[in-house]
Amino acid sequence: MNENLDKAYWLGLLISVVLPVLVGLVTKRVTHPGVKAVLLLALSTLNGFLVEFANPGPDYDFGTAVILSLVAFAVGVLSHFGLWKPVGVSDKAQAALGGGAPRSV
Repeated sequence: MNENLDKAYWLGLLISVVLPVLVGLVTKRVTHPGVKAVLLLALSTLNGFLVEFANPGPDYDFGTAVILSLVAFAVGVLSHFGLWKPVGVSDKAQAALGGGAPRSV
């Protein structure tokens, strides 16, 4: 069995990794974590549906779009806690647009 992922899927996966930084840029440090999670979920859902729309396949599949949205959200959460937060990118992103100074370690 030979499976091949189109470029749209790879681009969607890359965007999923960067979405937590985008959420950090548009929110402030005092924003409730639940609001940030809902914003990440909304952006992940948009990403999943746009990736399925951009897929050059024969037709649009709603079920695939939902799965892509869930995968985008999971990748976003995992990249936030496993990559961006430990190296301090999350704090710097929130400080970049007036979200307050990064916390001292």
